[in-house]
Amino acid sequence: MRFHHGEACEREIAISQKKLVIGASGFLGSHVTRQLADSGADVRVMLRRNSSTRAIDDIDVERCYGDVFDDKALRAAMAGCDVVYYCVVDARMWLRDPAPLFRTNVDGLRHVLDAALDANLKKFVFTSTIGTLAINNSRLVTEDDPHNWDEGGAYIEARVAAEEIVLSCARDKGLPAVAMCIANTYGPRDWGPTPHGSLLASVATGRFPFYFGYSSEVVGIEDAARAMLLAADHGRDGERYIISDRFMSNRELHEIAATAVGRRPPRIGIPMSVLRAGARVNDVMARLLRRDLPFAYAGMRMVELMSPLDHSKAERDLGWTPEPTEESIRRAAVWFASNH
Repeated sequence: MRFHHGEACEREIAISQKKLVIGASGFLGSHVTRQLADSGADVRVMLRRNSSTRAIDDIDVERCYGDVFDDKALRAAMAGCDVVYYCVVDARMWLRDPAPLFRTNVDGLRHVLDAALDANLKKFVFTSTIGTLAINNSRLVTEDDPHNWDEGGAYIEARVAAEEIVLSCARDKGLPAVAMCIANTYGPRDWGPTPHGSLLASVATGRFPFYFGYSSEVVGIEDAARAMLLAADHGRDGERYIISDRFMSNRELHEIAATAVGRRPPRIGIPMSVLRAGARVNDVMARLLRRDLPFAYAGMRMVELMSPLDHSKAERDLGWTPEPTEESIRRAAVWFASNH
C-alpha cells in the first residue's frame, strides 16, 4: 500500500492518468474504489487524517490527505487525474443545527468544484440523492421532473442546492460533470453503518422484530458503484441519472434480510401515523435535551413522500442494468450477521 505524508500528495504526475475518489472511506466511495482497483485502474483516494479506512485497507491505492476545504490539497490530489468521483455526503438529517449540513454538502463542494474546473478533467462524477428528485402520485418520476416539494428539512435543501451548483458548473462553466441520484444502497462492507444499513443490521441480528409502513427506492451498493464508473465513460455532461432498482416496501426488505440469515421475518408493522407521531416526539425531546436524536420528523416525512422512479435513462445512456436488489439485501444481512 502506498502512503504519502503531509496534507497533500506531491508525487510527479504519472504517465497514465489516475482516477481520484474523494470520500473513499464511506460506503459508496469504498465500493467505487474497490471496483476501480479491480478493473486495473490507477487509483488515488483523498481522505481526512481521522477517517476510518477499514473499508479500503485491503485495496492497493495511493492515499492523499486533506479535506474539502483544503484548496492546496484538492489541487494536488487532482493533479494527473482525468476522472474525479465525488462521494462526500453529510447525511445527518436529524441535526438540530443545520449549519454542518450546508458547510460540508454545499460550502465544501464549492472548494472541490473550483479545483475541478482547473484540473482539465474528462469527468466529474457527483454523488447526489433521489431526495433531489420530484414527487408524483400518478406516474414514475424521471430526471426531467423538477424538484417540487419542501418538507425534507435542511438535509434535502442542502442536497438540492449542491446538485444545482454542480449542474450549473457544467452548464455555465464547461465542467464535464454528471449528477448521480442514488437510492438507498444495500450490500456488504457497510462499516459505518449507513442509517438504513444500521436498521437492516438490527433485523439481521434479531434485535428488531418490526417493519415500517412505508416503501422506498433501493439499489445494491455494487450496482450503484458500477453506475458511477459507467457514468465516467458514458454519462452526458450536465445530466443527472436515477440510480435505483425498484420501489420496495420496508416489510419486504426486512423479510428478505431476516430469511437470509435464518431468522423469523418481522411480523409487527408500525404504520406511518405512529411513525409520524414518534418522530414529532423525537424532535420535542431533542430540543428539551439539547441533543441530536436520529428519529427526526423531516426524515419520516421524506420517506413518506418519495415516489417510485424511472431509471431507464441510466440504462439507455450508461448501459447500466441493475441486478435485483434482493440479492444485495441478502448479502448485506449475511455480512451484518457475521460482523456484529
